[in-house]
Amino acid sequence: MAMAAQCAVAQSVYTCVDKNGRRLTADRPIPECIDREQRVLDRTGTERRRMGPTLSENERVEVEAQRRADAEQKARVQEQKRRERALITRYPDEATHQAERVAAMEPFNDLIVLANKRIEQLRADRVSINTELEFYQNDPKKAPTKLQRRIADNEEELADQQRYIAAQQEEKRRVSQRFDAELVQLKLLWAVDHPGPSGAKN
Repeated sequence: MAMAAQCAVAQSVYTCVDKNGRRLTADRPIPECIDREQRVLDRTGTERRRMGPTLSENERVEVEAQRRADAEQKARVQEQKRRERALITRYPDEATHQAERVAAMEPFNDLIVLANKRIEQLRADRVSINTELEFYQNDPKKAPTKLQRRIADNEEELADQQRYIAAQQEEKRRVSQRFDAELVQLKLLWAVDHPGPSGAKN
């Protein structure tokens, strides 16, 4: 077997054009053409195969890094296409998308309404507290500890409710921005999927 392999190698002719433009021929891979393609011929001159450049360790690392980068880019493109298909399946038209936007906003609106009602109660309580405070010339320092505690609790909860409303409004804004971005993308997808007369599909 070993002798047969050696004979096969001996029968091969390697040829290439080196970096100086010289055509070289040998019965084994040509060192001067290690950085370029070499043709492998049989003794009749018929091309049997082509041998690519032999890469250095650094070149192999670069080629592998590029291969990984290409694979990652391909995966990102495929994932983007999958997301686009899922998006247009979920929202086949603008009315469907708008209906979900309204539904997504309802919980935040409900929570804000409840918080505002609590603020109204707190302000009503503060009116009652202020009535009691009049007995102490509207000076909390002169009021009993229990009344001072009511004032502090009222102010603290009022601030909490106002912060809570601000947080809900910020979350509404974030969700609304997401729907806005989706709508821009969807309009492009709908145009491709259902083009008008000027862009009708064949």
